[in-house]
Formats: sequence, C-alpha cells, structure tokens
Amino acid sequence: MSASTTTPAGRTGPAFPIDTVRLGGPDGPAIGVQGFGAMGISEFYGGTDEAAARDTLDAALEAGVTLIDTADAYGHGANEEFLAPFAAAHRDEIVLATKFGIERHADDPLRRGVNNSPAYIRRSVEGSLRRLGVDTIDLYYMHRIDPAVPFAESVGTMAELVKEGKIRHIGLSEVTGAELREAHAVHPIAALQSEWSLFSRGVERTAVPAAAELGVTFVPYSPLGRGFLTGAFADASKDLADDDFRRRQPRFNGENAARNAALLDPVRAIAADHGATPAQIALAWVQQRAAVHGLTVVPIPGTRKRARLLENAAATRIRLSEAELGLLEPIAGRVAGDRYPDMRYTSEEREA
Repeated sequence: MSASTTTPAGRTGPAFPIDTVRLGGPDGPAIGVQGFGAMGISEFYGGTDEAAARDTLDAALEAGVTLIDTADAYGHGANEEFLAPFAAAHRDEIVLATKFGIERHADDPLRRGVNNSPAYIRRSVEGSLRRLGVDTIDLYYMHRIDPAVPFAESVGTMAELVKEGKIRHIGLSEVTGAELREAHAVHPIAALQSEWSLFSRGVERTAVPAAAELGVTFVPYSPLGRGFLTGAFADASKDLADDDFRRRQPRFNGENAARNAALLDPVRAIAADHGATPAQIALAWVQQRAAVHGLTVVPIPGTRKRARLLENAAATRIRLSEAELGLLEPIAGRVAGDRYPDMRYTSEEREA
C-alpha cells in the first residue's frame, strides 16, 4: 500500500497514483481502480467553469484515474467534444469510454428515447469518433436496452464494430444478469455500467453475480447517489440550481429528501472516525462491497473540481471494518423514492 500524504482537499490520503486493475479480465488494458464520469461537465448539474474542469481532468491523470467516461447524449455531443483535446494530448495514457442509444431532441431537452437499431449504432459510432477526434473508441457502451430491437442483433452490430477496428471493447449499461449472459454469448463483454451505491443496490440481485461469474468489470455510475451521499445538501428545492436535473429526481425532493438525509448519520460518524468525508466512505463501501462478490469494480464518480477529484481518488485506500460495514448495510433498504422519475429503461424495472 502506498504511503500516506495530504491531498489538496486537506485530508489524509494516499500517495498517487492509485492502484490498477485490468478491464474485462487479464488481457484487458490496465486502468485505475477508480474512473472519472465526465457527464456533469456539460450539463445536468448547473453551469461549468471550463478551465476548472480541464484542471480536474489533469488531476485525474495525476492520480492515476485513467478510465474517462462520456456519452454522445451528454450535452448533445458537447461532452465528447470537450474531452477531445484531453484525449489527443493523452491518448496512450487513458482508456476512453463512450455510449450510444439515448436519442436526444434539440427542440426539447427533456425528451429522449432509446434506439439500438444497427443503422443507428453505426451512425452513432461515427459521430462519437468524429467528436472525440480518435480512430478507435476503447470501450463502447450500449447506454440502454431498446425493446423494439432484438438485443442480440444490437450486440452483434457492436461485435462487427470490434472486427472493423472502430471500437476495442464492448460495454453494456443497465442490464440484468440474464441480459448480460445473453450478450456475452454473442461477444465477450468487457464492462457493465449500472447505478450502484449505498442508496442503490438493485444490481446485486442478478447483474453483479453474473458479472463476477463472467469476469466482466463492473463500473458503478452515481456511486455517490448523484451527490446525496456527500451530505452536502438535503432538499433539491433549496440547495440546487434551477437547471440542476436533480430537482426532478424523486429522492431529492420533499419528504423523500428529508428521510434520505437522515440515513446519512452512520456515514458521517464513520467518516469522522477515519478523518475522511462522507463521500470517501461511500466510495470505499462500493470497492469493498464488490470484493464480497469477487468482482472487479471501477466506480466513476464525477466532479468539476480538482480538490474533489483527488479526495475521491484517496477513498480507494480506505478500508472499512466489518462493524462499519454492518452499520451501513441497512441504508439502501430505507431509501425513499425511485432513482429516476421514469424507471422504464432500467434493469430494475425489467427484473420487477
């Protein structure tokens, strides 16, 4: 284990870089045990200082955070374009992941659909390659399942893109264990990205066991519960900007928000014992929970601040005791409200 030092966040943390794992098994590329979710740079969480965001990307590389995650849907492609200069400068140092499948509509930012037709996948990959300024996408995800298109047909199209050299590895997002096995039978799946945190543990029913069985790397998105697990706010109507998408999330509003804020008491207490932040405890929990299942995990918390990035990365060195894990165990079962206002395209909805 690396020696400790003091992070810019002012808390004790490890000397960087963080440890590495192999994406999708022993033959995959080495990546840091924590990745970076770039979504919030372009939209959803209010305005962005682009200079600060670029400095945060530099901090990620310094810390050994090398899996950089985006999607064509983030900012209607603007997120990929924002990452292009960084990707060009550090192409051999990072593993670049993007996604297709969520159709956005310029005339209505809230309107979206899912399209996994072969023709759409091919248009999408060409668009992402162009915006990112790369010849090959390292990890290409199906963002959501399209019930109108046979699943195996969509995965088969992705497999063709691997043969053509346009993508290196295939990923899926928000699929059940049965769906992961079906896709893996068509072509090896390197990564499964779904929401997994102290607040959201539905993936442990079938997706996590299937990923562990198949050797698929699990990439938890929103490992901080979209920021709720940081303890920074309690009521979206009071604490969030008008254009912050969390104002529409059931868990962030009204009585739900008040009930969920009260669930953070043990997280805060454990954080105090470790000289850490609640966010660091939440991230450490994801790492250790995955180990229980014998699963390789690379969470992708997002931030636009250098200090927060380094704080998050330092969480990879925190080890929680069995007693502490026991105190955190009941939290998910007490969370009020769904993850999204519309759960139709989530794996939980298809398992219900």
